[in-house]
Amino acid sequence: MFSIDKVKKVFFKFLRYAAVIFIAVLIVIPFLWMIFSSFKTDSEILTQPFRLPATLNFENYYRAFTTLDMPLFFKNTFIIAVVALFFGIILTFMSSFALSMIKFKFSRGLYFFFIAGLAIPIFILLFPVFFISTKLRIINTYISLILPYIAISIPFNTLLFTGFLREFPQDIINAAIIDGCSLFTICTRIVLPIIKPVTITIFIFNLLYIWNEFPLAVTLIGKRDLFTIALSAALFKGRWDIDFSGIMAAGSIIIIPQLIVLALLQRYVIEGMTAGAIKG
Repeated sequence: MFSIDKVKKVFFKFLRYAAVIFIAVLIVIPFLWMIFSSFKTDSEILTQPFRLPATLNFENYYRAFTTLDMPLFFKNTFIIAVVALFFGIILTFMSSFALSMIKFKFSRGLYFFFIAGLAIPIFILLFPVFFISTKLRIINTYISLILPYIAISIPFNTLLFTGFLREFPQDIINAAIIDGCSLFTICTRIVLPIIKPVTITIFIFNLLYIWNEFPLAVTLIGKRDLFTIALSAALFKGRWDIDFSGIMAAGSIIIIPQLIVLALLQRYVIEGMTAGAIKG
């Protein structure tokens, strides 16, 4: 005999799984549609958008690599991402450590000031950032994107770092201080190894943001030699026509490296987000 409680439990479990499957399908379908469309011609995309490609034609991918100079765009994105991630993570870790471990006047207000950036849409910042970059004469340089990317990473990084560091075992730090460890040693050899999942999570989310960021890149970069990978697909849109098959191929090239990174580091993402949720 099935009890009412057991039936309810099975029913709600079924609803949870159904919701997860439904959300997964909503996410996967657009990606698969883009991949399949990258093997079609423009006429097939426009007349038969939901049919499978007749043949696996790699001409669109060849055209994307030869027309867009993908190696150059990947190099530009890599340089900007490495510098922005390095300084962004180092600066926010140090500030979050101070906000979490050191009690001083206005520390709580400073924390809310840092995370307030999460509520500001990027489009509101375009004109001020463009104006400042123009005055500093750094338009069409790597630094014009690196500085805004570092600033934009502060709210999210601070939220995750402080959420974990506030519950960091104080006894470990006290023992290190008694043993004569310097502040640099405590941060690099004790704290950072323990919060590695959170740090890797922050690294991945920041990397994906920089990889896909378009509004600031298209506003601050006008030279094709400095284009990032996110700007590459836009080059298939002309003044009078749009190369849909080229856009699909370029979009696939852009998104596949991100999927590889997530597949390799998803364990750290889950651990980092779980730790942040529990500790925060």
